[in-house]
Amino acid sequence: MNSFNNRVYGCAIIKSVNSNYNADFSGQPRKLPNGKVYATDKALKYSIRNYLKSVLGERIFYFKSLDEQMAPRTLDETYLHFFEEFRNEKNKDKSKLRLEVLGNLLTCLDVRLFGGTYAGKTNISLHGTCQITPGINKFPENVIYSEQIMSPFKNSNEKSADSTMTTLGTQSRLEEGHYVHNFSINPKNIEEDVARVGGQGLSQDDITKLKEGLRRGASFYDSAAKAGTENELLLWIQLKEGAKIVLPSLVDLVEIDENRVIDLEKVNKLLSESHIEENIEKIEIYYSAAHTKVKNTPENAENLHL
Repeated sequence: MNSFNNRVYGCAIIKSVNSNYNADFSGQPRKLPNGKVYATDKALKYSIRNYLKSVLGERIFYFKSLDEQMAPRTLDETYLHFFEEFRNEKNKDKSKLRLEVLGNLLTCLDVRLFGGTYAGKTNISLHGTCQITPGINKFPENVIYSEQIMSPFKNSNEKSADSTMTTLGTQSRLEEGHYVHNFSINPKNIEEDVARVGGQGLSQDDITKLKEGLRRGASFYDSAAKAGTENELLLWIQLKEGAKIVLPSLVDLVEIDENRVIDLEKVNKLLSESHIEENIEKIEIYYSAAHTKVKNTPENAENLHL
């Protein structure tokens, strides 16, 4: 299996029209203190994990699963579901148990990509190779609206004055949003852990699957609340192997106007700087030209279909 050794920078843009891409615990689209709508990094990671598991059939560890009684599994129960036993559980040398669990976890694609914390039979913290930032809505407006919905069932509270009535609920949506998530990839983040267990690090196949998840995961996860949430664009900037430069977050460099045009002028200027340009191996931009308008793309970028 071919190892992947390049560092990567980029951004994924998620379009959400009359939808709720990432709700808070009150059911409202999340907002920053300044009123700007945003989504956590977990929202994008969840859509990627779901796609990798449901479409590509990958073993995904950090994902909710249910036991035979339809109760969520604990962390250790999830481990046993995938790996059947803790072979070194009774061994007095706890380091052997840690290495056993570490080696097994690294066989899961989501762990190699996003890392994770294991606090069960042993304690392990893994720094993933792919780091994703919260997505900021770059559309000029942040219009949230709510609507009442009715349940077909009566109120179960007998003491309530409405106990003979069907219950009412509320759902909230964002009129339109275009969330920009920045991401970076550094295969060296798991290099030492892989060496400890003699395992396989990040591979070309892992990267191909991650790209697919970044391009299609949000569109694939089509729940009632998220209908209207779709992948819009993926910008992939792959550095030459051994390159030492560090790129800033692309979130503030991407502009989206009221006509939904994605402007990459500031990104283009950054990548055109000589000390950066000479360290770039390739630039790929994935989007659907039939539905998305993009301007000022880098001249040496390869335009590909989402």
